[in-house]
Amino acid sequence: MKKYILSIFLFLGGIALHSQTQVGSDFQVDYNNVREYTLVNVYVHGCHIVDSNVVRLISGLPIGDKITIPGDKTGDAISNVWKEGMFDDVQLQVFKVDGDYIWLDLVVTEKPMIMKYKFVNVKKSEDEDLRNELHIGHTLLTDFRAQFIKNTVNEHFQADGYRNCTTTLDTVYTDATKQTLTLNIVVHKGKKVKIADIFIDGNVKYSDGKIRRMMKDTKRKRIYQVFKSSKFIDENYDKDKLAIIAKYHKKGYRDARITWDTTYNVSTNRMVVKMTIDEGGIYYFGNITWNGNTKYSSDKLGQVLGIKAGDVYNEDALETRLYMNPQGNDVSSLYMDDGYLFFQVNPVETNVHGDSIDYEMRIYEGKQATIRKVYVTGNTKTNDRVVMREIKTKPGQLFRRSDLIRSQRELASLGYFDPERIQINPKPDPYTGTVDIEYVVVEKPSDQVELSGGWGAGRVVGTLGVSFNNFSTKNFWDASQWRPLPSGDGQKLSIRAQSNGYWFQSYNASFTEPWLGGKKPNSLSFTFYHSVQSNGLKFSDPNRTYVKISGVSVGYGIRLKRPDDYFTLYFEGNYQYYDLHNFYSVFAFSDGYSNNINGRVMLSRNSTDQIIYPRNGSNIKLSFEGTIPYSLMTGKDYSTLTQQQLYKYVEYFKWKFTSSWFTRIVGNLVLNTRIGFGYLGMYNSARGLSPFERFYLGGSGLTGFALDGREIIALRGYNDQSLTSQKTGAPIIAKYTFELRYPVSLNPSATVFGLAFAEAGNTWSTFKGFNPFDVYRSAGVGVRVYLPMFGLLGLDWGYRFDNVPLEPNMQRSQVHFTIGMDLGEL
Repeated sequence: MKKYILSIFLFLGGIALHSQTQVGSDFQVDYNNVREYTLVNVYVHGCHIVDSNVVRLISGLPIGDKITIPGDKTGDAISNVWKEGMFDDVQLQVFKVDGDYIWLDLVVTEKPMIMKYKFVNVKKSEDEDLRNELHIGHTLLTDFRAQFIKNTVNEHFQADGYRNCTTTLDTVYTDATKQTLTLNIVVHKGKKVKIADIFIDGNVKYSDGKIRRMMKDTKRKRIYQVFKSSKFIDENYDKDKLAIIAKYHKKGYRDARITWDTTYNVSTNRMVVKMTIDEGGIYYFGNITWNGNTKYSSDKLGQVLGIKAGDVYNEDALETRLYMNPQGNDVSSLYMDDGYLFFQVNPVETNVHGDSIDYEMRIYEGKQATIRKVYVTGNTKTNDRVVMREIKTKPGQLFRRSDLIRSQRELASLGYFDPERIQINPKPDPYTGTVDIEYVVVEKPSDQVELSGGWGAGRVVGTLGVSFNNFSTKNFWDASQWRPLPSGDGQKLSIRAQSNGYWFQSYNASFTEPWLGGKKPNSLSFTFYHSVQSNGLKFSDPNRTYVKISGVSVGYGIRLKRPDDYFTLYFEGNYQYYDLHNFYSVFAFSDGYSNNINGRVMLSRNSTDQIIYPRNGSNIKLSFEGTIPYSLMTGKDYSTLTQQQLYKYVEYFKWKFTSSWFTRIVGNLVLNTRIGFGYLGMYNSARGLSPFERFYLGGSGLTGFALDGREIIALRGYNDQSLTSQKTGAPIIAKYTFELRYPVSLNPSATVFGLAFAEAGNTWSTFKGFNPFDVYRSAGVGVRVYLPMFGLLGLDWGYRFDNVPLEPNMQRSQVHFTIGMDLGEL
């Protein structure tokens, strides 16, 4: 203020001094006689950082207009510039006077500029975080910026529990003019302040402990409080108070409120939170009437709403059943699934009598909307037709919200796009009764590369595999489409090779066309594979023993429309040829060959909302696999046949049922419940049960070569395959799994989620001994990491609850590493 008053006097004095020294000017200031001039121009001097034109505009001096000397406009000009806070000194002087014309000069002294700045008493990581928040290099150190720096730094550390943090600024000028400086930001964090206790008064409906549990981010300091911090953050505290009131509202306490709350320190690092709650009385829904509905009767709308007079008042439930029920059975969905895009319903309280509240549901139905255009954006790799064929909304159809939800699910299930960033933007036109629908997608990496090496049995084991999940055979011969491979048509190509020299070699390739012919979602797939396992001797060595397995399969899938279009019927034909040369311990015979010709039929229903981290839906499969019943057609006496003759053509049939359900508990916390059963049967008891295609249970589900078609099923917490005879396997299996999952990161480049599991399972040799409740049990925790280039990787720690008679020395807990989407197929 002193500088401001001084500047006014300097301005008046400057007029006299400057005017008297101008060559040819006889201008004299007469303070008793105000004189009017035309302002020709305003010059600005002293600006180095601030734009002179900006200062001229801020001054408000009207160039070209009449001003009086002395007068209000000149005083206001100094005031306007001064209030910006960017200058240490502001002067207004007369530059020139010529008759009735005048030129003025604004002379300013800028605040010093921050050339460098550093933090004192902070860690390197904290330094980096603060710099990302401030961005103050080469800016003027105004009073506002100084306060901004202090507030930002204090709030940063207060959010981490340092509630007593204070910040001071130390300036060191770097030149004699004091126009540049180095700023030292000195931080005094103090001690972290934890919440010693939370006291609650006035609560009757809920206990103190229950209310404290409602506060998700404001917790007391307790030894058992491991996963939640007890630091106090104002923003989180405000959210938790709202959560408490919301909980009361859900139970009918509409008038509940927090009438008083406070916080205070009880020591340098401990504080207390106190609050008083006025619960009020419990309310109920009264009469509910409907107005404006012509499409559906009031009785029908009342059935969908599902709220009747006498029900406990719950505003959240009312809104959910009117607008946004996740299951889709709300009033809004009823209309919008029949094209009424412009539908609106407004619940109005018409009467509050005693503890009951009457409502009138005022409806505006509008007219049905027809889809005009449907288009997709963001698909930089995937062709439009591949995206559009999965979309359920078509031009000319009535608008249906359920079609939007289903389309989003189908796009997420493709695996080509980030499911968390798929957007659907309806663009309605009420005047024409039409709507355009834009689908916005973000491509994510979907191809996978497997390149690994290891050392085992004195040999280097190498694996090389590639999976192209969005391949295009159509563009295979177009060199311009190789980036690095032709892509965009949604086809899948997989090639994999594994070898450790003479001991083991395996090669396989597969191809899938998901839309055969391009018009219907009927898939066609081919698979070829060949593997060799030996005793490690050279090919030319006469003592070399080996088993060679070659096979091919062809599959055809049909998406059904009944009972709904989540169902798929899949047919597959397989042929495997086994060639053994003195190869013992795995097969029922050691020398000779065997043929496995089988067919498989699978009926499945998959309604999960996405692939990597499903939150809701289910995946249910029922399959039958079987060979031709040779023994029922030949009439041979199998008791006289050799093992080679007995298994020249493998004979069996197999039933499998698997079910996986995903239930969202709250937010992104998901419960995955899985049940699986398998049964391997025989056509002819005289021939006996096939040694091929049996079940092996226990461990991670990764150990061993599936040379005889065996299925290796995981059960964490136990040794690999320890719950089944490793020599013969088992024909009957049952397994149950419960997994509670929570995501750490849903970034498509690295999806990470933790899990806690409990599972149980067992195998049986006969139906007579089958008991689905006689199982081996385990529990534990784990983590899953999905990397687009490598697929899903997992690490689990499992603890077993039961002893295994055949392995009395098995350790009580196990750590398992897993690869792939499922731990086994059950």
